[in-house]
Amino acid sequence: MEAAGPVTRAVARKRAPKIPEEQRERRPGRRRPRRRIEEEQEEAVFREVVSFTPDPLPARYYDKDTTKPISFYFSSLEELLAWTPDMEDSFNVALEPSECRQPPLSSQRPRTLLCHDMMGGYLDDKFIQGSTAHTPYCFYHWQSIDIFVYFSHRTVTIPPVGWTNAAHRHGVCVLGTFITEWKEGGQLCEAFLAGDERSYRAVADQLVLIAQFFRFDGWLINIENSLSLAAVGNMPHFLRHLTTQLHRQVPGGLVLWYDSVVRSGQLTWQDELNQHNRIFFDSCDGFFTNYNWREEHLERMLGQAGERRADVYVGVDVFARGNVVGGQFDTYKSLELIRKHGFSAALFAPGWVYECLEKKDFFQNQDKFWALLEHFLPTHSICSLPFVTSFCLGMGTRRVCFGQEEAVGPWYHPSAQEIQPLFAEHSLEGAGRGWVKTHCCLADAWNGGSSLLVRGLIPPDVGHVTVRLFSLQVPVPPKIFLSLVYKLEGPSGVEVALELTTGDPGSCHVGGIRTLNAGTSARHSPRPLRVPPTKLARWVGHCGQQLQGGWVQRCYEVSLRGCLLQDLFVRFARPPGSLEEASFVCRLGELQVVDANSLLAPLPRVQAVTVSRVRWQRAMSEEEGPPAPLRLSCTLHWSYVLSPVRCFRIRCRTGTGGGSPGGGPPGPEKPVLLGLAFVNQYRIADLLVAAAGPSGDGRVEFLVEPVPKEGFLVPQAEWGRAALLYSTPRT
Repeated sequence: MEAAGPVTRAVARKRAPKIPEEQRERRPGRRRPRRRIEEEQEEAVFREVVSFTPDPLPARYYDKDTTKPISFYFSSLEELLAWTPDMEDSFNVALEPSECRQPPLSSQRPRTLLCHDMMGGYLDDKFIQGSTAHTPYCFYHWQSIDIFVYFSHRTVTIPPVGWTNAAHRHGVCVLGTFITEWKEGGQLCEAFLAGDERSYRAVADQLVLIAQFFRFDGWLINIENSLSLAAVGNMPHFLRHLTTQLHRQVPGGLVLWYDSVVRSGQLTWQDELNQHNRIFFDSCDGFFTNYNWREEHLERMLGQAGERRADVYVGVDVFARGNVVGGQFDTYKSLELIRKHGFSAALFAPGWVYECLEKKDFFQNQDKFWALLEHFLPTHSICSLPFVTSFCLGMGTRRVCFGQEEAVGPWYHPSAQEIQPLFAEHSLEGAGRGWVKTHCCLADAWNGGSSLLVRGLIPPDVGHVTVRLFSLQVPVPPKIFLSLVYKLEGPSGVEVALELTTGDPGSCHVGGIRTLNAGTSARHSPRPLRVPPTKLARWVGHCGQQLQGGWVQRCYEVSLRGCLLQDLFVRFARPPGSLEEASFVCRLGELQVVDANSLLAPLPRVQAVTVSRVRWQRAMSEEEGPPAPLRLSCTLHWSYVLSPVRCFRIRCRTGTGGGSPGGGPPGPEKPVLLGLAFVNQYRIADLLVAAAGPSGDGRVEFLVEPVPKEGFLVPQAEWGRAALLYSTPRT
C-alpha cells in the first residue's frame, strides 16, 4: 500500500471544503477538537503536547480501564428522564434502519420472537467497537425469527448496538426492555403512573426518543410488581400513548406487553390472554404470555385473540423451568402446539445452548437446536439490493480482508456480522442417496473471520446436487452482476456454480441465460462475465482468477425484465465423464448480487477527520536511557453519508518526524488495522507509539477507509486521514 503524501505546510494552507448538511452525521453537542494547525481535503493535522494529567471521560459511555465506548442502560426513573442526546451517545446509534424482508412484520403470518436473556446482559456485547473475547455467544439463525428482544433486569435496557446492527441487516425488528420488579419497581411505577397524564406521558415520550435516537424499534413492557388502583388504571393510557407516539416516530415500531399484572393491579401470571389482562393487549401491539401454559390455554385464547392471533406471542422458556410443554432440545414440542393453533411464539433464553452445554460444542448444539425447530419457523426473504455477504459471524481467530490476513488473535464484534444463510441439511430421496450440509466455520475466511463450509455427496447416478442458501423477493433491475468466491478443500474435480430462480414466469424475460427447468419459478445458470466494463474493474478485477489462499472468484451478469429474484443456490456437479460417487468439501467466502447501475454511481469522500479526547499514558516504568514508549487514546470523527457503506476500516501509521511543523513525510510502513467503525467516529484505545525526542515531533497518521455495500475496495486517495503531531513539554 503506497504511503500518503507529506503534510501540507502552512504556506500551502487551504480552506477545508464545506460539508453539505445531508452528509454530516447526527452528532448533537459536538465538542471542540484539539487545536488544528493545517487542513486540506486530503489530510488534517493536529498538534498535541504530551501530558499525563487525567482527563476523565463520562463513566456511563466508556470503559473505565480502556476508555473504549460501551453500551449502557438506565437503572432509575431519574436517569431515564434526565437523559438528553449527546455526542457520546452516537457511538451506540445503529448504522441504519431495518432492511426490507418478506413477508413484512405487519402480515398475519405467525411470527417468532427471540428474547435474549443471558447472565444479566451487557457482557462482551457491551463493547461497541468489539472485544478480544475467546468464546463469545453468537446468534446467526436470523432468517428464522422476526423480532429480537434484548432483555436484562435493568429498568431501561437499551439493546447494545452490535445486536441492532446484526438484526437490522437481516430485516429483524429489535426491542429494548422496560422492566420494574419487587418493592423498588412498585415505587417506581407509582411515581409515574399514579398521578396525572403528564407523568406517564413524559416517560413514554422519553422511551420513544431513545428508540428513535438509537435506531432500534420499540419496547417490551414487563411490570413484575403489583400496582395501586390509580397506577393500574393509568397503565392502558400509558401503553396507548407510548404505542401511538412510537408508531409516529419509528416506522414499524412495536410495543409488547408481558403477561404479569392483571387489570386489578395484582401480580398474577395468567399463562394466557384472557379477560383479566386483555385491556393491556388492546392498548399496544402484542402480548407475550408467561410460560406455564397447556394446550387448553391456547384453545381458550383463540376467542380472546380474534383476528389478532399473530399478535399473541406464546412464551417458551428454553431452560424448561416450571411446568412447560417442552424446552431445551424438546422446545419443538412447544412450537408444534403453538403453530397448530396459529399463534406467534416467543422463545425465551435460547442461549441455553451456550450457558449450559460445552462451549467447545456450541456451534453444533446451536445448529441442532434450530434444526429441530426448522419445520415450525417459516423462512424469511430478503427484498433489497445490493445483497452482499462474506458469511462472517462477527467473530474469529484472526481478521482477513479479501484473502489477506490483517490481524491475528480472537475478536468479537457483533456489528461486523454479515447476512447469514439458511443453515440446513438436505438429502435426496432414497437410501444411500446424495446429501449436502452447511455450517459456519472459523478455520478460514475470505473477508472477516469465518466462512460457510458446504459438505456433500453426489451419488453415481446423479449429475449434481444443489443447496439453497438464501430466499429473496427482489424486483430485479434490468441488469445485475453476481459474484461467488469459493475454494474446494482437498483434491476434487467437482464444478461449482451459482443458480438463481425467478418468479412471475409469465412476464419475466431473461436474456442470455439458459433455462434449466420451468414451473412456477424458473431456475437459471448465469453466464460468466468475461470482459467487465472499465468502470466496474474495482468490483470484478479478480473474476475468473485464482486468488490468494486458494480462493477462486466467479462473476456473472444477468439481463432481466419484469422478474422477481427468488432464491440463490450453489450447484455442485460431478466432474465431466465421471460416473463414480463424488464427495466434496467447499468453502464459500463471499456472495454478491449487485445492481449494475449502482456500481457506476460515485462514492462520496471521507471528509473533515478530527482528533479529540486525547489521553496519554506511559507504556512502562521510566528507566535510564531512551524515553519509554507511550500509549495514546483518542477519538476520531469524520463526515460521511452512511447509507452507501457497510462500515469503515480504521488504520494507522506511526513514526517520528523531523522538527518541522509538518513533521516530515510519513514512514513507508503499511498501515495497521485498528478496527471497524459503524458510525462516523471511532475511539482509539492504548495505541503504542514512540516517545517524541527532544529535537522533533512524534507523528501518528490515522486513515479512515470506507467499505461500500457493493464490496469493492476504495483507493487510498479517497480515504479520510488525519495526522497527530506530539511533542514533549518544553522545560
